[in-house]
Parts: sequence; structure tokens; C-alpha cells
Amino acid sequence: MADDETQIRELIGRWAKAVHEGDMDAVLDRHADDIVMFDVPPPEDGVRGIGRYRETWPPFFEWQRRGACFEIVSLDVTAGADVAFAHALLRCGTAEELRADPGSRLRLTVGLRKEDGRWTVSHEHHSFPHKN
Repeated sequence: MADDETQIRELIGRWAKAVHEGDMDAVLDRHADDIVMFDVPPPEDGVRGIGRYRETWPPFFEWQRRGACFEIVSLDVTAGADVAFAHALLRCGTAEELRADPGSRLRLTVGLRKEDGRWTVSHEHHSFPHKN
């Protein structure tokens, strides 16, 4: 299973780098056609399918081009024979936002399944803790 864990860590690391760089093709790489994502912005019932998933990224890329960071702080992976999940904390914000709240972390949960011997992301959940 250690090899599976390494593969998943590398997949998520490449994804986070692609998100930060605004590289749409690399963001979509190794994501299932039937992906389900629950994200910080609406819709609250999530997005389903790779096409809808793709549509969520351009506004985020635009926001990041204004100087925001998106970097993994911690990542834990649990891998079985054909399903796995990972959870991570990320620094995600503009310099101003992170100065105002240096401990702020984006929470990420990823569900994966092994298809044809390769790990594929089938679920993502992004959230920030409610501060009130």
C-alpha cells in the first residue's frame, strides 16, 4: 500500500501545483468523468461531472492571479486496494487575507478509486471553517 500512498500524494501534489499555476489541463488530469465536488462557493449541492467541475476553475484562477497562494500544509492518505481517501490543510488566500488570519486553512478531502491500475479522483470537498 505504500506505493499507492506515494502515487496519491504525487497526484494531489501535482493537482495543487496545477491549481496554483492555473493549468486547467493538469487540474483535470486523473479526475473521473463523474466527479462530484463540494466547494466553498455555491452551488451548495455541489457540482457533478467533469464539465461542471471544469467550469468552477476560471474564476478561482483569476482570483489567484491577483497574488493568492494555494499550497499544501499537511496531507494524510489512507489507501485500500481500489479505493482511497485523503485529507489536507492548505494555505489559500491573498497576502492581505493571510496577514489578517495567519492560521486560516482551506480544508480538502479527496476520494479516489483505482481504475485500470491508476488512481482517479472521484470526489473533492473544499471548505473553510465557519469563524462565527
